[in-house]
Amino acid sequence: MLPAPAYSYSGRRSGCPVNISLELVGDRWSLLIIRDIMVRAYHTFKQFQQSGEGIATNILTNRLRKLEAGGIIVAEPDPTDGRRVSYRLTEKGIDLAPVILDLLVWATNHEHTGAPSALVAKMAANREAVIAEVRRRWKDRDPAPFLPSFAGAAAAGNLQFEDGGTQSPDREV
Repeated sequence: MLPAPAYSYSGRRSGCPVNISLELVGDRWSLLIIRDIMVRAYHTFKQFQQSGEGIATNILTNRLRKLEAGGIIVAEPDPTDGRRVSYRLTEKGIDLAPVILDLLVWATNHEHTGAPSALVAKMAANREAVIAEVRRRWKDRDPAPFLPSFAGAAAAGNLQFEDGGTQSPDREV
């Protein structure tokens, strides 16, 4: 048997992969920022602040810095206005797509949410295709949101996307 290698966990509480993951992205605000970049195509401080969850500006600033330091996001000059900052997921960040999808499915299955159950069930059934589409949009820098905010979704009807399109629970995701 080989001796266990001596690792430095860089100030982490332990070397447990779950602990390390939670230290990087385990708080509510970090996951919501990742969600907003990944599926709503938000990229600016103002968009995150107006996303509907009521994050305070100091907390948002802190979480953006923490996510950037952790290699989850990168801050770039906004392509339309170089004075503004645009946030983008890194490869490490987009690899969280399955986690975000699983959280969406889990909450919809076990809690009352604003997400249409039929749409979420279809996403769960087509998990690999959904993740591939999220990755494609990231790679291509597609500005269209993958999902809208569910806060304004009609209970029985179509979801209204920010670009004016609609998503019916019967349409392929």
